[in-house]
Amino acid sequence: QLQLVQSGGGLVQPGGSLRLSCAASGFTLDYYYIGWFRQAPGKEREGVSYISLSGAVTNYADSVKGRFTISRDNTKNTVYLQMNSLKPEDTAIYYCAYGRRNYGSSWPDPSRFDVWGQGTQVTVSS
Repeated sequence: QLQLVQSGGGLVQPGGSLRLSCAASGFTLDYYYIGWFRQAPGKEREGVSYISLSGAVTNYADSVKGRFTISRDNTKNTVYLQMNSLKPEDTAIYYCAYGRRNYGSSWPDPSRFDVWGQGTQVTVSS
């Protein structure tokens, strides 16, 4: 069974850091593009970050540029999202997902992605 298994997340104070992990189970991540998305209560799911097969190309939403870093370790079959300088508006459920193509500028569109992780809650609050 092909799955993406997420870990990390939790409660953190404003200005703090968290790292999310997204591990592939039952398949090799090497051949897939990975996106991170988030969904806050009452809002649509939005693209946060995206990474190419090799990791050489990364994209970020304007709201997280300079604070979040996406990376992948294909030897560990895992993609990471390092989140620094967290703000209350970053509070959401975060999801990773894989896609089979290079989506270019359309990467923030969740409908492009095929398989999703289970989601993990990130809460930024004092």
